[in-house]
Amino acid sequence: MEWRSGRRSVNVDDRRGAGGIGGMGRGPMRVGGAVGGLGLVAVLVVSWALGVDPSLILGAIEGGGEQTESAGPRPTSQAEDQLADFSRVVLASTEDTWNQVFQQDGQAYQEPRLVLFTDSTQSACGYAQGATGPFYCPGDQQVYLDLGFFNELATRFGAPGDFAQAYVIAHEVGHHVQNLLGILPRVHEAQAQMDQASANALSVRVELQADCLAGVWASHADRERGVLEAGDVEEALGAAASVGDDRIMRAAGRRASPESFTHGSSEQRVEWFTRGLQTGDVSACNTFE
Repeated sequence: MEWRSGRRSVNVDDRRGAGGIGGMGRGPMRVGGAVGGLGLVAVLVVSWALGVDPSLILGAIEGGGEQTESAGPRPTSQAEDQLADFSRVVLASTEDTWNQVFQQDGQAYQEPRLVLFTDSTQSACGYAQGATGPFYCPGDQQVYLDLGFFNELATRFGAPGDFAQAYVIAHEVGHHVQNLLGILPRVHEAQAQMDQASANALSVRVELQADCLAGVWASHADRERGVLEAGDVEEALGAAASVGDDRIMRAAGRRASPESFTHGSSEQRVEWFTRGLQTGDVSACNTFE
């Protein structure tokens, strides 16, 4: 991905290496449940591997009344600083795309903030831990990312490459777009009245739409700035496939049960990202019909 010449977003809260104390109280729901976006992946891997209810792990992360103290500030590495710089460029590119798309529709785009943190931090959705992966919090309209997840993406999920990393950020920003369009509030309201299987199915539609919106961003970014290089699309498709529910369940030694899916199968995730990439059109991302 050609990114070094791109502008850097100012909408970044860099908390990396910061020490301090974080409470573990509950807050507004994160996208897709207690942990949203791609962030649910790590929790599901652990729960399926252990054969326990994911809600028990999620409850331990979100709930509880005690405060925990981190080990204190630590220096950041040059490689991590470069990833932070890369993330600023990707965020800026999403800003350019969505400002343009919203303006063409006669609306104003409210740019989200990206919070970079190490190990743990606070969010309006509760206590955030790097182990749960990146997520979007509607309560404060911020994307939370521990850059260590990118190493997990490459090693555990077999999806290396800078455009795979860009896909992760663009997916979470896709949730922000859904929030601005009023999709997330309506989904959360509907899920509260549903049984678990129906709520899961609705969550899948939300996540696949975010994949499609990530593809829309990639389409616009390449058309405007020519960011795509050889192999980039394959990296993004590999990342989308690697976090499919069916692949994660099988990797944990579990049977792939569609009624338990919350993010969609590998095939579905690839299909919807590709649709957004090929069309560059938000209207092509209606996963609810």
